[in-house]
Amino acid sequence: MNWLSLDAWLTRIRPHREALALGLDMAAVAIAWQATYLFRLGFERWFSARPDYDHWVLLGAVVIYGLLLKLLQVPKGMWRFSGFGEIKRLAVVCVASGLIVAVAVLMAQLTKVPRAVLALHPVFTLMALAMMRMGYRMLYEHMRSRISGSAQEQRRALVMGAGDAGRLLVAGIQHSQGWVVVGFLDDAPEKRGARVAGVPVLGRLEEAPRFAELHGITHLVVAMPAATLSQRRRALDLAGRVGLPVLTVPSSQELLAGHHVDQVRNIEPEDLLGREPVELDEGGISECLSGKVVLITGAGGSIGSELCRQVARYGPSKIVLYELSEFALYTIEQKLGETFPHIPLVRLIGDVKDLEHLRRVFGKFRPQIVFHAAAYKHVPLMEEENAPAALRNNTLGTYHACLAAAEQGAERFVLISTDKAVNPTNVMGATKRAAELVISHMAGQGHATKFMAVRFGNVLGSSGSVIPKFKEQIAKGGPVTVTHPEITRFFMTITEAARLVVQAGVIGESGQVFVLDMGEPVKIVDLAKTMIRLSGRHPPEIRIEFSGLRAGEKLYEELLADEDTTLPTRIPTLRVARIGSQMPGSHEVVQLLTALGAGLGNGDGAAIRALLAQLPLNYRGGPTPVDA
Repeated sequence: MNWLSLDAWLTRIRPHREALALGLDMAAVAIAWQATYLFRLGFERWFSARPDYDHWVLLGAVVIYGLLLKLLQVPKGMWRFSGFGEIKRLAVVCVASGLIVAVAVLMAQLTKVPRAVLALHPVFTLMALAMMRMGYRMLYEHMRSRISGSAQEQRRALVMGAGDAGRLLVAGIQHSQGWVVVGFLDDAPEKRGARVAGVPVLGRLEEAPRFAELHGITHLVVAMPAATLSQRRRALDLAGRVGLPVLTVPSSQELLAGHHVDQVRNIEPEDLLGREPVELDEGGISECLSGKVVLITGAGGSIGSELCRQVARYGPSKIVLYELSEFALYTIEQKLGETFPHIPLVRLIGDVKDLEHLRRVFGKFRPQIVFHAAAYKHVPLMEEENAPAALRNNTLGTYHACLAAAEQGAERFVLISTDKAVNPTNVMGATKRAAELVISHMAGQGHATKFMAVRFGNVLGSSGSVIPKFKEQIAKGGPVTVTHPEITRFFMTITEAARLVVQAGVIGESGQVFVLDMGEPVKIVDLAKTMIRLSGRHPPEIRIEFSGLRAGEKLYEELLADEDTTLPTRIPTLRVARIGSQMPGSHEVVQLLTALGAGLGNGDGAAIRALLAQLPLNYRGGPTPVDA
């Protein structure tokens, strides 16, 4: 038997499931009536001993059974899930219908209808209805075991996108444990009613809710890797409205990176917030990095580790991994060793606040390109007791790394900065703004090294970001905490950010501050609602709580101060910031660095904020937390 054909046929008739179930049940009532007569009268008198009005009694019985079956919604039940609960409902229908039929026959004085038939017919009917359902369930489970290797059907999928990716997806998962692809949805008119890999194209993407309910769907899979970002977002939005778990296939970039189209995965924020792939000057980057020694501070962090992977793609002669955390260093060293085994790695535990150690490292390995990603970046944590650590690490550490690079004649030094450095209201942002001023100061000292900085906003999935927190809260059943209903943030994927940092480091001139095009700001509460919906839950089911702005937080972030302007580069998503008239001279920077070197950066949070407020950073201090 062709079990796939049988499954496809059952899928095609599923839209008419209730009508078919009711029709079959009424037919079973009629057959049970005949069987009861056979049992009571035997073959010889099966027909001859019946009254001539028996067919009207049978018709009345069938109508009464049908009405009660409909009234108790028995046809809505799915036969493949039939169990004891379904048998109990059938028993209620049979007993009630049998009593009604018997009373009606007796009151009409239809004495020629055998009393045994009236008594036994409900029993025969219950047996027939139960056997139909049990037989169907046995057939269905056997069909499932022949198709997928397991009688336990765990996931019934509706695939959005009937292209090549959908076809390959069906070929890859249709025989996997517990997976059954019921049908496709696609907006292309020419595909409507067609079959792809033996699976029917049921309708348009907008019809996902109707077909999901009709076919008992448990998962929706968006299989549109070649579609534009807007098309994928639309499909994800439509899928999210159904209220079922939503999966997707790898994107085109992931497929190029070696993923397989049948490796379905959960929806990631990158799928919702990412943008079209950034086109970079691959030739220029390769020329700049190929055969060079590259040193990356904070190499085990979210941005640092992705920078390592992006740099390794261009064939440097050596990568020096400089990291304070032993575990983070071990992790990135293992990953790079697996992916790029031909590139020599130098693995160093080090602290950018230790100038002498930096000088020894730079003197020994003489890096030509330096990416400075070491930083403390968590805003609330850095606001009070850890403010001195933030100032020393983010500002003084940057100066130490710059000095070491300049003394050894490094070609380029790239600081990873943040949008929180613009009009900073928190210690973290102010220390990163001060680090930018250190870059400007070093650029004006006549060193051969080109010093530059790159600003960008929140990075999706980075350590301490809101996305992993939301995922954890949703998995626990909520609540999901958002600081304020109006708070917005810029978002960028880690890969995109790292690629643009590398590009900026190649084209940048000394003293420049690059700004990445972060797109449109995202309302955090909307992001939370979307993530809840795509997990198969609903915001009323998992509530959202507003906790109020924390010290130092802003409702919105800026990439440039109000008086600033930008200049375009040959990379559309990279612009150069032209800082306004408040750009400090060397005097203020030297004053700050001298103070830090003298140990004045060891006070409490209030002392650090006072020190930062004396500098021309446009630092406005942390706002009073807002009660949401």
